[in-house]
Amino acid sequence: MKAKYFSYILYIFLIIYFGCTPKDEKEVSFTSSNDSLSIYFSLANDFSLPKNVRSTYSKKAYNIVVGDENDSLNRVNLFKVANRYYNINDWKEFNKTVHFVLENSERVNDTSSIIKAYTYLGDYYQSQTILDSSFLYYYKAEKMYSELGDNFNLAKTLINKATLQYRAGDFLGSEKSVFSVLRIIKNEKNTSNILYDAYNLLGIIYSELGEYDNAIIYHNKALTMSDDEAIPKVFQSKATTYNNIGFLYLNLKKYALAQTYFKKGLEENNLKIQKPALYAMLIDNLAYAKFMSNDTNKLPGLFYEALKIRDSIKLSSGIFINKIHLSEYYSSVKATSTAISFAKEALSLSKKANIPRDVLVALKQLSVVDPENASIYSKEYITINEQLQKEERSMGEKFSRIEYETDKIKDQNSILEDQNRNLIYIFSVIGILGLFTYVIKAQQSKNKILLYKQLQQQANEDTYNLMISQQQTIDVNRVLEKKRVAQELHDGVLGRMFGVRMNLEGLNPFDDALAVEQRVIFLNELKNIEQDIREISHDLNREKSELINNFVAIVSDLLEKQSDTFDPVLISNIDGAIKWDLLINSVKINLYRIIQESLQNCNKYAQATTIRVELKKREENLVLTISDNGVGFIKKNKIKGIGINNMISRTHECNGTFDISSVKGEGTTITVTVPIEQKQIPI
Repeated sequence: MKAKYFSYILYIFLIIYFGCTPKDEKEVSFTSSNDSLSIYFSLANDFSLPKNVRSTYSKKAYNIVVGDENDSLNRVNLFKVANRYYNINDWKEFNKTVHFVLENSERVNDTSSIIKAYTYLGDYYQSQTILDSSFLYYYKAEKMYSELGDNFNLAKTLINKATLQYRAGDFLGSEKSVFSVLRIIKNEKNTSNILYDAYNLLGIIYSELGEYDNAIIYHNKALTMSDDEAIPKVFQSKATTYNNIGFLYLNLKKYALAQTYFKKGLEENNLKIQKPALYAMLIDNLAYAKFMSNDTNKLPGLFYEALKIRDSIKLSSGIFINKIHLSEYYSSVKATSTAISFAKEALSLSKKANIPRDVLVALKQLSVVDPENASIYSKEYITINEQLQKEERSMGEKFSRIEYETDKIKDQNSILEDQNRNLIYIFSVIGILGLFTYVIKAQQSKNKILLYKQLQQQANEDTYNLMISQQQTIDVNRVLEKKRVAQELHDGVLGRMFGVRMNLEGLNPFDDALAVEQRVIFLNELKNIEQDIREISHDLNREKSELINNFVAIVSDLLEKQSDTFDPVLISNIDGAIKWDLLINSVKINLYRIIQESLQNCNKYAQATTIRVELKKREENLVLTISDNGVGFIKKNKIKGIGINNMISRTHECNGTFDISSVKGEGTTITVTVPIEQKQIPI
């Protein structure tokens, strides 16, 4: 039972290793002048950032790339986005991105991108434990790589195929595929990654077959390869191999030796950050080796530490095995109710994930810790085990059938291509005959077409003359209208104003009640004249309206979204005396981006409870102030940040000054001063 159980653990590890290994950046070279896209790609692959933050940057990169033209660079970028989703195990977005780039590749018949998409889809279906679909895509890629003579990628695809065969229980078939890989890359260069994967998988296969001497040989070869500088350290290959060797000695009941290798794995640098799943597995395995050797030091604490990590990254397979181990531990210390509880949780988890192997392990454990209901668990175990054995036996046959049917379809496609080629020849001959017929008929009607064009040209000339005449009429009417307005101003308004002025001058010597009354009458007349002038002015400028400046509305919308989305209290003040029409568009855009960048910095780093944004007019300048009461920072340590440098650059573009002041623990204040009136430079 124990040997079979340890083999099962190796199976779980294989899923984790091949499902969590980051995509090699060398697969997708990228060159772009788009700085934002480059930054998003870099941040999305920063393993020190939380998973949700990396996901956000991946989506931003996808939103930029998805709208670009379907060229080779665009497809490279799409694969790069897919890699980012792969490295954070976001399988839904990974699948969507790969299908999108596959459609684009098929549309322009880009063979290399089509093959790469096939391998990515094989990865996706393998992660979802849909082995037949995964095998189909790997096999398609294998055939195309073989036709192209691309041995490097052919070998990588065969490694994936061998992994599937192992998972389906076809150990000998998997072994055969791995040795095919070793033959293919025998004379190839830069194959360290492939050699490591091949040796690692052979070690696991031989361990499953009980050939422990061979398993040790190939695990040691993998350990040697893990020192190769060509293998990125982020892959944590050495820790992976230490874990495998530890498994092997655990299977051989050499618990002290197993602990030694698990501890070596845990000593690898940055393991917890780069490969938390592997880190948790090493802790869990170390705890289990201690438990099997009756060493209860740090138990069950190590089990719970591993479980906490696996819970945080939602690694269901690891959570399951952790709970089985805890059930075994509590059973050994006679805490029966706790042991049963953990075993039932493991059973529920395995049924929810629909993994028959997990269900069998959980049922076996329950039958041990809950003997009163052992018969019920055993009956269910037998039913599921028989079904699983049938599925595993049929899986190898299914893989062979997929290969046969794929080859058959390929042969049929070749026949169809020949038939289509013959049809093209036939239709080409018919088309040429049709073309001759068309030319003859076209020549016969040529004179009629020329005559029609002459008549049409004459009609066009008449229409043009009519348009000229209409334009002249419009110009004459415009001149007459201007003369009418000028005459009305001269004869009407000016005449009335002259009369009022003369009457007011005549009243200057008098200061009696009658003179005051008459002055009031003449002042009212001036108001009437003022209204007449206003109406004439409105008539002259009816087509001209004040441009609506929506800058304040855009900024207000940004501030409203900030208040709705984040916890800090936002206080804003926009001076109503600012004449926004005097600011050119480039200044408004840069001010908006500075506000936006500052708010993002507050949300990410400041830990503030209050943020204040003010836009004020100070003499001939506009002053933007953004302050918070957050943690602040040491200025000399942060001045090289991308965000702050962007704000400084934008301020200089506006011919303004930028100032930032911050005290550790007392908050930060940013002040941007720009002149309101600037030379109008179109943006």
